[in-house]
Amino acid sequence: MKKIFFSLFGLTSLIANGQANVYPAPKQSQPVAITGATVHIGNGQVVNNATVVMVDGKITAVGNNVTIPTGAQRIDAQGKHVYPGLILSASNLGLVEISSVRASSDVREIGDLNPDVRSITAYNADSKVINTLRSNGVLLANVVPDGGLVSGTSSIVQLDAWTPQDAAYKADQGIHINMPLLMASPARRFGSGGGGPSAQPQPDPVKEGLDRIEKLKSFFQQAKAYNAEGTHDQTNLKFEAVKGLFNKSQKLYVHATTVKQMLVALDFVKEFGFDVVIVGGSDSWQIADLLKQNNVSVILNQMHSLPTASDDDVDQPYKTPSILQKAGVIFAINDEDSQNRGRNLMFNAGTAAAYGLDKEQALQAITLNAAKCLGIEKQTGSIEVGKDANIIISDGDILDMRTSQVTDAFIQGRKIDLNDKQKQLHERYLKRFGLKQF
Repeated sequence: MKKIFFSLFGLTSLIANGQANVYPAPKQSQPVAITGATVHIGNGQVVNNATVVMVDGKITAVGNNVTIPTGAQRIDAQGKHVYPGLILSASNLGLVEISSVRASSDVREIGDLNPDVRSITAYNADSKVINTLRSNGVLLANVVPDGGLVSGTSSIVQLDAWTPQDAAYKADQGIHINMPLLMASPARRFGSGGGGPSAQPQPDPVKEGLDRIEKLKSFFQQAKAYNAEGTHDQTNLKFEAVKGLFNKSQKLYVHATTVKQMLVALDFVKEFGFDVVIVGGSDSWQIADLLKQNNVSVILNQMHSLPTASDDDVDQPYKTPSILQKAGVIFAINDEDSQNRGRNLMFNAGTAAAYGLDKEQALQAITLNAAKCLGIEKQTGSIEVGKDANIIISDGDILDMRTSQVTDAFIQGRKIDLNDKQKQLHERYLKRFGLKQF
């Protein structure tokens, strides 16, 4: 017990003290010009030996023949690459610090229908995971609650803030639902008690799933009727939370992997007219044309995994982005791996570039396309005049782990600190053992 106590005490101390010297950057006070760089716009275009100018948090110029404002801070990026800030499309960032420590997890609420649960209220802007993402070029994240049939409302955050309110880039922009599996789980399929005569009969998983779907449809039908009324004797917080779905100011994120689940999601498009985004979508390649016809976007949660079906090609997850690209489906590449917590986002895109996408299309899947899936493409996602100056500079190709090295990052024109706990520990032990930096 003493060992456990001291281990937890040490872990708590590490969480409390790590990165205490990394502060959010102040508002941009002078123009900044990045010169001589290879600029990857994020929409498929690349401009060589280009200049990017940022003024008051916005991109004001980009190109070869750019006039640099008087008094601008110049950053020589000759030989380097400039990219839009990367976007993590769905994450529990700031809601879960250490998954095995219950006190550091605030991602799930009890109950089945929780649209009024707001992830931004539980978001921890001091999470030590945040800085490790920024070091890899991830500047924005969609923070998503979990659990139940309707998990709650997600918010997009920028990763350099003192408080959740400061971090909110677009609050309460989407409702998340978990589509029932509509098939037997492995435990049910193979049994767990020997399957003898005395075994309890198992409920039909398809019927269970369809019942839950009807429950979900009934909820949205009631919410539609409620929000169509002019006034209410009593306020229903759950119905109020989904009001934006009906005027499309919010998106409906349907967490689904199989074709059956995604076909049900298309029914929600037809019945309610929702702006639907599939999250997961490992089998989306099979119905790419249908998704395109119904203007449904896809967030591919984890590419570095086995295919959903045992008879699919083993490299099918790597090929899915190119199939969606050819069909004209708007898709984003994500990284939900609980081990790397989003740090491999750009390398997932790099894998897709080796299986059918070109590199600019792969980059678009973690920048502009991700912004489209989240409804923030007018603000960010590409290096274009008028958009927020969310920009990263890398020594090499951001998609290639051999050369990807982020040297500078800007969020709304603010140059942010790229230090993090892992870098601090690396430097500490180099010093401790008298080693040299590679």
